[in-house]
Amino acid sequence: MSLAAKERESYFAAMIEATEIERMTGAEKMEVMELLWRSMSAEPAKISSPSWHRKILAQRLSKVEAGKGEFLTLTQLKKRLARRHA
Repeated sequence: MSLAAKERESYFAAMIEATEIERMTGAEKMEVMELLWRSMSAEPAKISSPSWHRKILAQRLSKVEAGKGEFLTLTQLKKRLARRHA
């Protein structure tokens, strides 16, 4: 049974524990993220961005507007993230 089907049967009787997430397959984790995103994006007014996040976004927008923004391809991003987690 897919995770989406399980979600429809019951809205997770209890909060998901970190260990349960670790046991999920990659496909199940993606499905959970999709469910969360769908739920959160349905009512964006209920989600508030923390002030530190707004500051970072404002800084990045300023860089882009000044012509100093840094843009990466997906391949470049993956390489950068792999180096960080090596």
